[in-house]
Amino acid sequence: MLIEIVCIVFYLFAAGWVTSRLFHHQGPNPKLMLIPAFLALTTHLYLLVEGLNQAPGANMSMLNVASLIAWLVTVTMTIASFALATAILMPVVFGFSALIVLLSALIPEVHIMQIQLQPDLVIHITLALLAYGCLIIAVLYALQLAYINERLKQKKTSLLHSSLPPLMTVETIFFKLLLAGTILLTLSLISGFLFLDNMWASEQAHKTILSVIAWLIFSVTAIGHHQWGWRGKPVISATLVGAFLLTLAYFGSRFVKEVILSS
Repeated sequence: MLIEIVCIVFYLFAAGWVTSRLFHHQGPNPKLMLIPAFLALTTHLYLLVEGLNQAPGANMSMLNVASLIAWLVTVTMTIASFALATAILMPVVFGFSALIVLLSALIPEVHIMQIQLQPDLVIHITLALLAYGCLIIAVLYALQLAYINERLKQKKTSLLHSSLPPLMTVETIFFKLLLAGTILLTLSLISGFLFLDNMWASEQAHKTILSVIAWLIFSVTAIGHHQWGWRGKPVISATLVGAFLLTLAYFGSRFVKEVILSS
């Protein structure tokens, strides 16, 4: 439990420092954020290795998968903060990772989902995790886009104005992330149909259906933007709905099995 506490403290320190600097006219300095973020990510990675390592396979329980995705998103966003304006998103990212680490420490692991890491399964899982992580980051940018849009419509000077990037910059990054995530999700579904025999089995069918519906939403949204210039609230809403369905596909049944039924 000591390592979990240390990890949470570093995450909260990084989140608190960024939040306090959001009101500064110069905004947060990503170089100063790097020290607590690096320490938090390092301890989080240690906890991940300990949790996933379940010889002769890997323990892909719900909390382990959620923790892995949180770590991947946080690493990506921390690195991106040196080149992109992500300051307003970082407290949310750090706070969510801290919450996942806390839940992993407090909730007893009564259900171990051990899998044998065959090469084809590793490919499918890797693509699925990358797709979900990329689309979750796209959701973060969609929320930031919605916030900036609202501020511009209200024509109010925000205390966070110095930390907010230009609208077009956020929109460009959002659509690139949406396209990349959709491509990765496409490859994930294809690899699932090629390598797995139980995509339509009774215990997996709902995951497949929800994932395909989410893929359709993301694909139509990305194509609509490219072909007809779709943007604004409809695109943001569609992205949120697609991410919600994909989250249900990834974690819905696991939550019922590992948390509700086990308790």
